[in-house]
Formats: sequence, C-alpha cells, structure tokens
Amino acid sequence: MDRQADITAMRRAVELAARGLGATSPNPVVGCVVTDASGHVVGEGWHQRAGGPHAEIHALRAAGVLARGGTAYVTLEPCNHTGRTGPCAQALIEAGVRRVVYAVADPNPRATGGADTLRAAGTEVERGLLEDAAEAGNLPWLTAVRTGRPFVRWKYAATLDGRIAAADGTSRWISSAASRADVHRLRAEADAVVVGSGTARADDPHLAVRGVEGAVQPLRVVVDTEATAVRPGARVLDDAAPTLIAVAEDADTPLADVVRLPRAAGGGLSVPALLDALHARGVRSVLLEGGPTLAGAFLAAGAVDQVVGYLAPVLLGAGPTALADAGITTLTEALRLDITETAALGPDLRITATIQGA
Repeated sequence: MDRQADITAMRRAVELAARGLGATSPNPVVGCVVTDASGHVVGEGWHQRAGGPHAEIHALRAAGVLARGGTAYVTLEPCNHTGRTGPCAQALIEAGVRRVVYAVADPNPRATGGADTLRAAGTEVERGLLEDAAEAGNLPWLTAVRTGRPFVRWKYAATLDGRIAAADGTSRWISSAASRADVHRLRAEADAVVVGSGTARADDPHLAVRGVEGAVQPLRVVVDTEATAVRPGARVLDDAAPTLIAVAEDADTPLADVVRLPRAAGGGLSVPALLDALHARGVRSVLLEGGPTLAGAFLAAGAVDQVVGYLAPVLLGAGPTALADAGITTLTEALRLDITETAALGPDLRITATIQGA
C-alpha cells in the first residue's frame, strides 16, 4: 500500500469538495477520487448541488468499469440511506470497489452506517486520512449537524485600532477592494447573510453576492426588532436574492415576508430563536455581517463559531468599535481565540480564528 499515493488522492478529494461550497445546503460538501486496481486515478467527483448526485456517484460514473478492484477516497463517510438520492455505500459495493478510504465519520444519524455496510460486503474500509483538512473544509455543515443550529461566521472590517467607522459615521471604505471582494466569496459560501437594524438604517445594504461566477445567492436576513429599519423600497427587498426580515412578535410591519420571534431579555430578538427559525428553513451556515450590537448579542448567546476580521493599516482614534457589549465584565471572562489562518489581501490583513473551547 502506497501511503503517499493515499494522501495525494485524499488531498485531491478535499480540493474537489470545496467546489461545492455554497451550493449543496442543507447537504455537506463532499469530494471523491476513484483509482483503479493499479492505483491510477480514473474518476473524480464532488457534490455539486442539493438533490443532485453525490460525489461518489459522479466519480464512479467517470470511472466506469475501471472502478472494479480499485479504491475510493471520500472526504465524508459514504451515506447509508435513501433520500433524494440512493445510498452511496451500496453504489460503491455494486461498482466492485475493493477499498474505501474516508476522512470524516458522518455525524448525521440518518446517513451514518455506510462504513459498516461496506465492511459487511467485504470491502476494506479505512477512516481518518487527512481528517483535519476534510473537517475544516466541511466545518459549517458538521457544526450544524452536531449543534442543531447553523454555523455562524462573524465577519467585520476595522482599522488597526479597532474602529469600524470614523467619529462622523463614515466608513467607506476602511478595507481594500481585495478585502471587499473576499467578503463576496464568504457570502457565496454561506446560506444566509445576517445584518441588524443599525446596518440597515446606516447603509441600506444590498447583501447579494457580486463578482462570484455561478454563486447561489444566500438568504438575506435583517434583524429589525421594531420593524422600523426596513421600509418598502429598501435595496435588500429587490429580487436579486431572497430576503427575510426578523421582527418582534408584537411589531407592526407592512412587509409580508417576515418571521416573528420572541424578544431577548436584554433587548433585541432572541438569537437562539432566530437561529432555530433559519435552521428550519434549511440554513446551515450564516455569515454575520451586522454591526457591533448584533455581534455582541450573538457572542453573548454563545452563537459564534468563527471570526473573520479584515484589519486595514489605518488609524482613526475615535469612532465605533467592532464589538459592543457581549456580556463580558471582567478580563477573566474574555473570549480567547485560536488563530487558524492569516492572509494578506492587498494592504489588509485577514485573520481567521475560532473561539477557544467552543
């Protein structure tokens, strides 16, 4: 067994899986590489859209009869159930694949068990190759399955001294064109983009994806507790993408497409109730683009899984900061972060981090 060949094939499967980001929800992103009995790649595939063939099916179709006696490398344990498509474990067995190597076990109780089915049919099965890389590539979906709520990525852009706008409220543009283009990539990967009433009033944001070829437009969500920030004619209400306005249960609004939610004890809407409502609509990943108040509410609720900060080499010295009250009163309560990536985007620095212990 050539271990380096195994690693190379699985690394390719992880790359293929990433091609489905933003298009497969509420399903995971999955990549698959099939090699023949001599170890040559004969088929590749990825899950391209919800309801369509899974990665293994695409790869097996490409491989044809050459899959018999070969190996399938899959980023997620092959599914074992029939939904809108058939079970991939059975498809691999019928194709005569001798060995299946998968990276991450499927935590979905409806789909798990594929590995056991394969072993029962005499297929050699191996788990865990490049597990960390595959897990990172599928983090939103895995988080949603494990927690029962959407994965939340909080994105903000700030000056080096932490300001998101000047004292007079001007904020265009703190970050560079390269950073702003990268935000559209994050939108394209998300199922929903969420902002609050402050952002809606100040910016009249559009929130749709621009400049990303083939992007599936995310659901645009405005948290407008009192139903006063989004009025008929707002840019977010055009037909470029679907939109949902979240308002309090007792709010009076002329808008039709709203979700009414309970108020939080400290003001605003209940963040858990909002996430439950989005999850029920098939949303598995959220890009939180709201201002400091909404970000503080999400953090106080323990509902932020990843932070992406774009830091511009700019100093303002005054103006609003990126984060408002998050329920932290002393340094010992501070949310400590683990930085997972840093990248230069034009003159800016993008920092990606997760919350320790989350």
